[in-house]
Amino acid sequence: MIVISNPTLIANEIHTIHALIENGLELLHIRKPDFSETEMKTFVSKIKTAFRHQLALHSHHQLALELGINRIHFTEKTRIETPEEQLKKWKKSGYILSTSIHKMSDFEALSSVFDYAFFGPVFESISKPNYVSNLDFKKELEQRKNNTTALIAIGGITSENIKTALTFGFDDVALLGNIWNNNLSIENFKLCHDLL
Repeated sequence: MIVISNPTLIANEIHTIHALIENGLELLHIRKPDFSETEMKTFVSKIKTAFRHQLALHSHHQLALELGINRIHFTEKTRIETPEEQLKKWKKSGYILSTSIHKMSDFEALSSVFDYAFFGPVFESISKPNYVSNLDFKKELEQRKNNTTALIAIGGITSENIKTALTFGFDDVALLGNIWNNNLSIENFKLCHDLL
């Protein structure tokens, strides 16, 4: 199970990140789209060094080495803009690469350098109200041919529907709104974690 950070700063966020990892979170994606390089460096520097190998950077990839992070995420836009040679270079240097997709055809066409990809919103998004997909994910995933890259369900994932997402054929799930849009971050994480 993956957790994606809140896109903007929130109260006690670093404390919550530490608590999530201490309660079994294996992977946290740092997604702060409006952060400058300095803000990103400051933010990540507050996270315990021992936890850095469990982080993935969504932006300012050049900071990864300095911050001790070995996972890099490419948004759909940055993936399209990044030459294959550059992606291969990251991969050869030992980085774990991920990306986001919005169509199954894009997933099937993904370069094998990507270890996993987020696909959604599978259910109505919690963090972006009224953001819902008209795709039938069960049907979409029935035709899946790409087994090199893991497929991660994102969007509206809660303890009530986590198992449904997995029955569609997803390899894992990512949580965002369920963790950050209330004061029950750890409780909600544990509920989902226990189901897996």
